[in-house]
Amino acid sequence: MRCPKCSYHKSSVVDSRQAEDGNTIRRRRECEECHARFTTFERVEALPLLVIKKDGTREQFSRDKILNGVIQSAQKRPVSSTDIENLISRIEQKVRTAYENEVSSTVIGNLVMDELAELDEITYVRFASVYKSFKDVDEIEELLQQITNRVRGKKKSNLNDETH
Repeated sequence: MRCPKCSYHKSSVVDSRQAEDGNTIRRRRECEECHARFTTFERVEALPLLVIKKDGTREQFSRDKILNGVIQSAQKRPVSSTDIENLISRIEQKVRTAYENEVSSTVIGNLVMDELAELDEITYVRFASVYKSFKDVDEIEELLQQITNRVRGKKKSNLNDETH
């Protein structure tokens, strides 16, 4: 493993543990040359999963594409990189469990939106505004109403839990 700081080719593992998703091992490494520490992740190499896009073309599933979309949507929001990594791992696990070789981009987009709705409503709205390609303000208003209803439902549920 090359050091990201000095590119030296040898490093030693300082700590190893299972990541939260249960399918990944997180390793802390230290460069034997410059002593910089960095993290690597090890996961089982899975068979390629193809994503069927809206136009019918197929491309290989990419965690990075989801990561980039979520990071853009979460700018200046209280969403940590750990939250994002866990979200993407959950989505990938759901997709690989439910679909063998191919999955539609719509399924993935909806899974991302479901996860973001639970994580942060503003990040969810930002992602949805790009993903759904709203045609007019009425569609945005409908989405905001759905979020408002869900948030009110959560608050009401939490109040009921506290009083019982």
